[in-house]
This record gives sequence, C-alpha cells and structure tokens, in this order.
Amino acid sequence: MYYLHLSRVYWGKFMEEKKWYVVNTYSGHESKVQEKLEMRIHSMNMEENIFRVIVPEQKVEEIKDGVVKEKVKKMFPGYILVEMIMSDEAWYVVRNTPGVTGFIGSSGKGAKPIPLLPTEIDRILLNMGMSRLELGDEIKVGEKVKIIDGPFKSMIGKIEKMDIETQDLIVLIDLFGQDTPIEAKLYQVEKIL
Repeated sequence: MYYLHLSRVYWGKFMEEKKWYVVNTYSGHESKVQEKLEMRIHSMNMEENIFRVIVPEQKVEEIKDGVVKEKVKKMFPGYILVEMIMSDEAWYVVRNTPGVTGFIGSSGKGAKPIPLLPTEIDRILLNMGMSRLELGDEIKVGEKVKIIDGPFKSMIGKIEKMDIETQDLIVLIDLFGQDTPIEAKLYQVEKIL
C-alpha cells in the first residue's frame, strides 16, 4: 500500500525521501540539459519522483576597465543538481537525457548514486539564496526550526509567520528568557524533525 506524503513515499515499512544528486553534463551545456530534463520530467509524468533541476550559479562582481559589472557564474561547470526520489524509473529518465554523462557518486555497472549530504546541499543552495525546504509544503507556521545562517546561527525557534512569495519568516527565539521575533529567509533555517 502506497502513501504519498510531501517529501516521502511510504511503502509498508520502507520509506524513500527526496534527496539531491549531482549529475555530470557536457561542459557549457548545463542550461540546455536542465531544459531537456525538465521537459522529459513533464512528458514522462515523473513530477512525483523528480522535483527540481538546478544549475548551480551565483552572482559575482567583476571589475573590467574600471567598471564594476555583475555577472552570473557557474559554481560547478559541467554539473547540475537534481532533487529526486531515487527509483529505477527516475534514474533512467535522468541518465538518458541528452547531454547527461552520468551521476556523481555512482560506481557504474547499474549501481545507484550516493546523494549529497544535507549539509553539502544546504551550503550550495545557501550561496544561491535558496533552500532545500519549500514554504507551505515542507515547513509551516508553528514548526520548530534551527537558524543555520546569520547572527542567530545555531538558535532554535518556532515559526510565527511566513510569506510564501518573498520566502520571509518571522521566527520566535528565546533571547534572554523572552520570546523574541526575528526576521529570517527560508534558506537561513533548517526544519527540526
């Protein structure tokens, strides 16, 4: 018997969670591979197994001829990140997308790849201003979170308000024995299970 619940698929006692995987692509073709993979996900009805496809990029300032210009730079040329529940079907869809050369962390010969650790993907997404969690789906008002970035890092609090559009949160933390509201972005918190 199957039960679909947000980021997990329950099958009896066996549970699979969506995790992040690193996929190798032809260098310079990351955006094209992302586009092709997203089209394949939709056309093959894999939306419940493959969730997000990201080209890791960040904005950097460069000075050229005395002028400061903002430029988007790939963090890992030749790689994309895929959030998915690892199944034979999902693995097949990603592996056989044009431009994909394989998964990182797979020994080959049909072996499934090893996902990124939450701390690894959090660091990458944090640099992009993103988060593993999705407001309203995986994190809700009233839930406890740990602050993972900013001046209140490592403190634990409870979400009082959230704005899905801007991904802003108001988190109540215990500061000197009083509940104190602080503002945080979604990527600055981690859900406590």
